[in-house]
Amino acid sequence: MTSEPIATPRPRVAPPRRRRQAERIQVIPRVVFDYDVAIVGLGYVGLPTGLTFHANGARVLGIDTDGRRLEQIRAGAADLLEFDRARLAAALRDDEGFAIDGDISRLGDAAAVVICVPTPIDEHLTPDLDILRAACAMVVEHAVAGQLIMLTSTTYAGCTRDFLVEPLERRGFEAGRDIHVAFSPERIDPGNAGFEHEDVPRVVGGATPSCRAAGEALLSRSTRLIHPVGSLEAAEMTKLVENTFRAVNIALANEFAEACSSLGVPVMDVVNAAATKPYGFMPFFPGPGVGGHCIPCDPHYLLWQLRKEHIMLPLIEQAMSEIAVRPRRVFERVREELADRGQPITGARVLVAGVAYKSDVADLRESPALEILSLLHQAGATVAFHDPHFAQLRLRDGTVLVDTADALAFEPDLVVLHTAHTTVDQAWLAEVPTVLDTTYRGADLPQRVLL
Repeated sequence: MTSEPIATPRPRVAPPRRRRQAERIQVIPRVVFDYDVAIVGLGYVGLPTGLTFHANGARVLGIDTDGRRLEQIRAGAADLLEFDRARLAAALRDDEGFAIDGDISRLGDAAAVVICVPTPIDEHLTPDLDILRAACAMVVEHAVAGQLIMLTSTTYAGCTRDFLVEPLERRGFEAGRDIHVAFSPERIDPGNAGFEHEDVPRVVGGATPSCRAAGEALLSRSTRLIHPVGSLEAAEMTKLVENTFRAVNIALANEFAEACSSLGVPVMDVVNAAATKPYGFMPFFPGPGVGGHCIPCDPHYLLWQLRKEHIMLPLIEQAMSEIAVRPRRVFERVREELADRGQPITGARVLVAGVAYKSDVADLRESPALEILSLLHQAGATVAFHDPHFAQLRLRDGTVLVDTADALAFEPDLVVLHTAHTTVDQAWLAEVPTVLDTTYRGADLPQRVLL
């Protein structure tokens, strides 16, 4: 490493903002690094993020401590969108510009370090910060002067200061003088091919104005539009309001679906009709519950933080409660439907079609299907699932279910249509006695019932 400064590309930002004299950016002397950016965590967010940087000319080092994940990536077998698969193939051929490793000591070889690790909640709906805390501690331990450290994982307001700025200060690094620290919430939508990563605007805040500018410069290599905000906390809260907004509206959509069902009105017709209004309305659709790494988890980070301050958010609390009980509502509806036919749930054969938390992804995180299957199994039903994305799954009591490749051979008394993958032929559903359509999209199914 030599001590010559690195030229950084001028970021494209919107809207432009004039800085006051007091906010003049301090330039930190930098070393020449082997890599432009290191990505910590190569999951559903980190890997596409690293591939986007590489596709735009950056030298990328991916770090993940899960050896099986590294093997999966090296084999080109990671679950990715098609354009990301092509990018991975190209990256794996670039020995000088792309590397993945489990050796965390290599973090000092990168000019910027981007942290992309999960931030789940535990069984008590309390934020589980263990993974994030460990990742940040690892990055702080191996930080070197001149680096930019950017956190992208969803978390509570103030976390970047708690986990990065203050520990770095204890190591002797002052943010904005010796090192840069920024927060930019990730905006990866697994399975959604409608937006290329470069087209999704990114929000960024910094510990100081120079930290924010360094964050803008880095992001300008992966996206066309950047929106800077005045603090780390404003950037952290941006992600929380995005997903809290979605959670509240999904809870409303589920409730509205039951109102429509009671009145004999098709809810999808209603929502699609309302969506023709060009302003003041955004469509949200009902379903069996909410899964993934965002909506079931992120609002609880806000509720948890404010609960410590004795501040209650009753609207958000109620929405999250409604989302949490939705899988049980599916279970109860199965029992009701079977009872109407004079059949007890004990011994009934129930198959769940599609178990991923959303269509066209191989992702089971927080999937409502897991709770639905567990509730049915505990009630004595003979349960099975069919989803080509998964060879098997484990219920919360440890029971392992293997994918039922021939769903009709299982001879189900009732099928719960949980996830409708666009690449999976659902014609067989027309031959089963009853389909509980939790997607509200199977209008042509002859034996269809709704929640």
